[in-house]
Amino acid sequence: MKALLRVFVLLVIALPFLAIAAVLMCFQDQPLVTRSVQLTPQDIERAKRIIDQHDGRKGFDGLQTVTIAGRDVETTLNYAASRIGHGAVRVALRPGTAWVQATVEVPRSPIGRYVNVDAKLAETGALPRFEQLKIGRVPVPATIGDWMLHEGLRRAVATERGGLAADVVRNVSVGDDRLTVTYRWNDAVAERARAVLVAPDDQARLRAYHDRLVQVVVQQPRQVSLATLMPPLFLLALDRGATGDIVREMRAAIIVLTFYSNGKGLGEIVSAARKWPQPVPRTVTLAGRDDFPKHFLISAAIAAQAGTPLADAIGVYKEIDDSRGGSGFSFNDIGADRAGTRFGELAAQSPERARRLARALAGGVKEADFMPDVSDLPEFMPEAEFVRRYGGIGGPGYNKMMATIDARIASRPLLR
Repeated sequence: MKALLRVFVLLVIALPFLAIAAVLMCFQDQPLVTRSVQLTPQDIERAKRIIDQHDGRKGFDGLQTVTIAGRDVETTLNYAASRIGHGAVRVALRPGTAWVQATVEVPRSPIGRYVNVDAKLAETGALPRFEQLKIGRVPVPATIGDWMLHEGLRRAVATERGGLAADVVRNVSVGDDRLTVTYRWNDAVAERARAVLVAPDDQARLRAYHDRLVQVVVQQPRQVSLATLMPPLFLLALDRGATGDIVREMRAAIIVLTFYSNGKGLGEIVSAARKWPQPVPRTVTLAGRDDFPKHFLISAAIAAQAGTPLADAIGVYKEIDDSRGGSGFSFNDIGADRAGTRFGELAAQSPERARRLARALAGGVKEADFMPDVSDLPEFMPEAEFVRRYGGIGGPGYNKMMATIDARIASRPLLR
């Protein structure tokens, strides 16, 4: 009896230390996965093809199925991981199983800089189950992994966005280097998505800038420079950001300008906006052109919301697509894209940088403050000519031209 009591006492004393040791072993000095996010125009083209095939605005009603290649699953997860903790992901898909390795960087400390996860999941027809799970150097029993997955999903479904995802996605199956998702979509789901995906406080924030834009454009001529519309909206961002989140204010101002310059209403993303007072239509220009504001602002919105690799890749993809039968590849469009990307990046970089940018804009700006002169750059090139003259994407001539564009952007006062 005394021996049993001693063992019990030792366990009680040792358990906290064992738990601390297990936690410490989750942190490591070396990453399991190292890769940078390099979105290519081809990645964007594949994503666009999937979106076009499954565009919810086309009157789908019922179950739909989409198949996503393994490399696109990995690219998407890598992009998300890079935005959350400077992480990286490696995925291997085989019939019925998915092997996932991931690394998340944590603040530097004596116990390690990285949390590495090595997992293998098996398809079950309901929630997947863990066949293997290792966090750092600690093997985690599959039952505990299954419980963590179930609990995480339960908490996610309890949120509005998680509940929407749970209702829309009906089944996920894993094949040989592909993921197949079956989902339900109809007009009612689309309306619910608009209501859920933009949080109520963000809807209120968008309304504030929308109302200011309504007041501003009614006083403008039929054609108005983007430089004229910016100061009143970013003055509002500066005022509201003094006691709030200046980065979210800047994003809202950019989004409102983006939808207006593209002739779209905010009702595309916020159902309630269809009942708001609508701004008088005006043609927004930049450098005397009505396409440059679209390039600039769409890239700015993407960069402010999602990061610059995505914005840059989309800009290049658009020009490649044009070169295949549209208006042709245009380096001056790329200049407007990349200037907008830099603008959006600065607007969301940090509260201090966002406030400095808002203050400069609120004081009044000229187009040359944020848009370089690109009038001398080649445009309207068919794909064959673009490849012949510049070697295509990544060719020596292309890289030299991009360096020229980036140098001009860096010389703009607001974009330094």
